[in-house]
Formats: sequence, structure tokens, C-alpha cells
Amino acid sequence: MVLLGGLTLLLTLISVPSLAQSPLVNDNNKAPVVLDGRVLFEIGNFGNNYTAAKRADSINKALAEEVRSPKLADIEVIQENDLILIRARLSQRHLLTVTEGDVIQGPSRLSQANVWRDTLEAALRQGQLERTPRYYRQALIFTFVVVVSAIAVHLSLRFLREWLIRRLTFWLGEASSPLHAWEPSAKLLLYLALLGVKIGLWTAIAFYVTDLFPQIRRWRYQLFHFLSQLFNFLNSPVINLGNSDYSALQLLFLLGLTVGLWFAVSSVTRLFKSYVLGRTGADLRVQEVVAVLMQYILTFLGLIVLLQIWGLDVGSLAILASVLGVGIGFGVQNIANNFISGLIITFERPIQVGDFVKVNDLMGTVERIGARSTEICTLDQVTIIVPNSRFLETEVINWTHSNPISRLKIPVGVAYGSNVEKVQMALLEAANSHPEVLLQPQPQVWFQGFGESALNFDLLVWTGDPKKQFKVKSDLNYRIEASLRRYEIEVPFPQRDLRVRSPKLEELLTSLLKDKAPIVSQKEGDVLNTVESGELVSDESLNRMMAGKELTESDIDVLVKDMRETGEIQIKDRIYHLHHYPECFIGAEAVEWLVQRQSCSRQEAIHLGQILMDRGIIYSVLDEPLFRDGYSFYRFSGI
Repeated sequence: MVLLGGLTLLLTLISVPSLAQSPLVNDNNKAPVVLDGRVLFEIGNFGNNYTAAKRADSINKALAEEVRSPKLADIEVIQENDLILIRARLSQRHLLTVTEGDVIQGPSRLSQANVWRDTLEAALRQGQLERTPRYYRQALIFTFVVVVSAIAVHLSLRFLREWLIRRLTFWLGEASSPLHAWEPSAKLLLYLALLGVKIGLWTAIAFYVTDLFPQIRRWRYQLFHFLSQLFNFLNSPVINLGNSDYSALQLLFLLGLTVGLWFAVSSVTRLFKSYVLGRTGADLRVQEVVAVLMQYILTFLGLIVLLQIWGLDVGSLAILASVLGVGIGFGVQNIANNFISGLIITFERPIQVGDFVKVNDLMGTVERIGARSTEICTLDQVTIIVPNSRFLETEVINWTHSNPISRLKIPVGVAYGSNVEKVQMALLEAANSHPEVLLQPQPQVWFQGFGESALNFDLLVWTGDPKKQFKVKSDLNYRIEASLRRYEIEVPFPQRDLRVRSPKLEELLTSLLKDKAPIVSQKEGDVLNTVESGELVSDESLNRMMAGKELTESDIDVLVKDMRETGEIQIKDRIYHLHHYPECFIGAEAVEWLVQRQSCSRQEAIHLGQILMDRGIIYSVLDEPLFRDGYSFYRFSGI
């Protein structure tokens, strides 16, 4: 089958030049006489005004009327005034006149008329027979039998195909078989061969069935006549290259040969890759690139040879090639740049499929390296197409290049006064407990320096899978927090105090607290009052706040008793930043309770809390000098 296809292609290529340079000849001096889709003979022109096509149309109409006559056709030839006429004897219907242009070289007009009389009489009688009911019944029976037989053969071909596919798989399916690479091609040829048999079968059935019925046969003839006219139209010259004219049909044929050349080159390239490159032991990506380059080169050379065989002077395409070269230089510069970058990436191999890389702001795994672009799957499982030139023009971080082991650095800050040896033990314990952290190289703890509010350490660990580095960091942070809590190591947080300097405010507070409790002396610049929101309390607002709200000693005693015994303010043990604070309450909860109990504003409630601190009734657990409306811990004296 392959040999037959090769011979067919060779004969086609040999006949191409003559076909390309000699268009199909169409004789317009003859026209066919047709009855029920059957061509009986051809007639010529009658003079200069009565063309063969007009004569044939008139004769065909007369024959169509005569064949519908119920009487058996009887045709005669008569001579009148040097004219030889053919007409129906019973209906006296004139059918045609035999002219000198109708006579084939040799016989006379009378002899030609007698031959045509016999042909017309036989065709008319056959047409009358095919219009009888008995003939229709027989034709329907034949059609049914033929179609059923064709269906049976079609199904048999399907079973034959399955059996042959199994046999081919058995013979060629083993990877050790020397013909294993031919398995796809053999199956494809089998499919095409069986498809050709099926098409031929149903084409023959269609011709046979349409030939049984006059009307369908007439439609078939009209279809073929239309296709013939279309062929003549496509075969007319439409383009001139060099010294030759080419039709649309010839260009389509050239396109078909080009497609065939592409498939042939693909098959040769696939065989070269399997039998030659596969045995070199080269990298699969390098084999793929070499195969692609070979396919492009063979295709280009094949097109040159094909155009030469076609009869086209390739030198005439020099101008077109120059224009394309300029277009490549300007219009598709980026495409060419990316393509060349893809070749460089393939041979130098700075990145490979499966590498975990970072290009600018993109981070992910290389899924595919193509001729123009590379696909990267990010950590969000989103595939991003990156031009190949990006990997050569910018810095690329490749965590898995030559060695997938990478180091992770986790900064940790602890409070001043912490035992650095315990800090080191806690961090190493957290690192060694994680399964993704490598034991070699060993985790390390580096003391980086003294910060504004913390001792700064770096935990250095190594992992073998860079794609999991973010998950490993998160897990280590959880383990570090738990380990520091076990070792009672505090993690500090930055604190900011708002300090107010106002001599008038100091004098006002001194006069207000003079009779209520001993005033703690305060130097200029000490903190006198603060509001959590950061707003300063002016002298006028403080006067309005304290007007009419003087508290006696008994009022303060009742207030303190209610705060401690009603349970509305939660006094309990609390843990904050790995520290334990027993029997304390929160400043914000106390402010809220004072606002509701004393019907005062939050600023007034904060001032009442400050009075309690100044009298020594409550104190800050964290040794803060001010009472805050926030998450600050306070404890009653004597607890």
C-alpha cells in the first residue's frame, strides 16, 4: 500500500509540469444530446447563428416530450430539399436535422442519420420502459437488496478493522519490537485504506441506484454538468508567475502537495528521532529541538524542489523573499527574539521543566518550554505564559538549578533580659521537630544584634523542596511561638507613650487633689494625663469634667468595694506575651464600668482611675504611671 502511494505520488509529480503549462481544452463547437441523463451523441453548429448548444437544447426538449408518449417509439429518416431530417413516425414530431457539421469524418449525412435513428429509437424505448409501474417495482426491489448488501459489507469491514487493529497491536505494540515506531503509521494507513474501501463501496451503490431511475439519473447528470463547469472555471488562468499562467485548480493542487510534503517530512522526522536521536542518549528536550529544526529545514528544501518541479522559477520570488525579510526584521522582531531565546534556553538549560523559579514578580514551577514562550504554574495554580526572552534579559532565581537544597531565614526578636542560650535551644528545638527541615546541613541560630526593643536572632534552616518553603516558614513560626512559650521567653512589642507638658494642667490637678489624698510630687515633664485616643485634655475641659463631681472618702470606699465584689469587672489571672499576670483586671473594662456606674464620660472615668492609682488603691502590673483606657492590666493593692 505504501509502495502504491509512492508510485502514485511519483507519477503525479512527473505529470505536473505538463498539467501546469497546458490548460484543459474545452471544445465549444460540440454539444451533447441527452435523454434521461444519458448522453446519446454530440452535434455541431448549424451556420453562424445557430450554435450547437441551442440545437442540443431544442433536441433534448423534443426527446423529453417524445419519451412520455404512450405509444412505442418509431423513428424514421426522411430527405426534404437536400435536408436530412429525423422525426417520430407516429407523432410526426421533428427531432433534429443532420448537417455537415454533425457528420463524423468518413460516412455521409444519410449514413450518420441512420446511425442516430437507431440510437434515438433504442433510447426512447428504454425510457418508455423505465416509466412503467412494473419497472419501478423491480427497481425498488433491486435497490433494497443492494443497500442491504452494502450495509452488511460495511459492518463486515468494521469487524475486519477491529481484528486488524488487534493484530497490529500484537505485532507492533511491544516496545522491544524493531517496528514499534511504525505502529501509529500502520494504524493510520489501515484506517485510510478501509475508509477508501467504504467510500468506494457507497459511491458504487449510489451510481447503481441513481442509474435505475430516470429522474434521479437526470439530476445526477445535472450535478456532474455543474461540476464540469466549475472545473472549467477553476482551470482558467488566474495568476501569472514568470512566463506561465496558473489556474486556481493548479494552485489548490500545489497546496495539497505542500500539505502532503509537510506530513511526509513529519513522518521522516519522527523516524529520525526514534531510530537515530533516541540512541544517542541526549536529553529529550535537545532531541525535540533537533527534530523540529530538521523538520523546518526539510520542509523548506522540499518546497524549493516542489516549486522547481511545478515549473516556477524560484528566482522570481527574490523580491517577495526580500519583503518578507524586512517584515521579519521589523514586524515580527519580538517573535524571532523569543524563538532564538528558546533555542538558547534549550541548549544552555538555565531552566528545565519542573524547576521552581522566580522571574521578576512571578514565582512558580516550569511546566513547559516552547519555541516562543514558557508556561509557569504559580503557587496559586494559575498558568502564566512568559516570553522566552524574559529569561535571558532579566535576573532569574532558580531554586532547583543543579541542587534543589535551599536555605530559609526566619527572623525572631525576643525581649531584653531573655536568656540567649534558652532562646537558641528553643529555636533549634522548633527547627529540628519539623519533618521538612534537613538534618544536614544542621539548623543554625545567629545572634544578629540589639534592636530598639528586642534582641534579634535569625533561624537558618535548609529544605530539599523549594516549592514548600512558604509552608515550611509558616509551620516553623507556629512551632517557634509554642517553643518560646514553653521556655517562658517573651516576644516584645513596640510601645509608645503620649506625654503632655502643661504647667496649668499640673496646677489644676494639684488644687483638685490637695484635700483628697497626698499628692505625689511630679517634676516638670512627667506624664500628668493621657487619653487612649491620643487627644489632650485641656484646662477648660478638665474644669467642666470635675465640676459637681467631688468624691468623698466614703464614696471612694463604696466605689472600690463595688469594683471588687460585684463581679461586673472581671478580676482573674491573665496571660499576655508568654507572661502570667494573676488577679488583675483590664483598664478598658474598668472605664466602661465607671461610665455606666457614675454616669460620666470616658475622660472622667479615666480621671477617676488615675485618682485610684495616685492614692495607691490600684497599680499597674506593667508599672505604667498612667491609667489607660485600653488593654492594660491593673491590680488592687494588697492582692
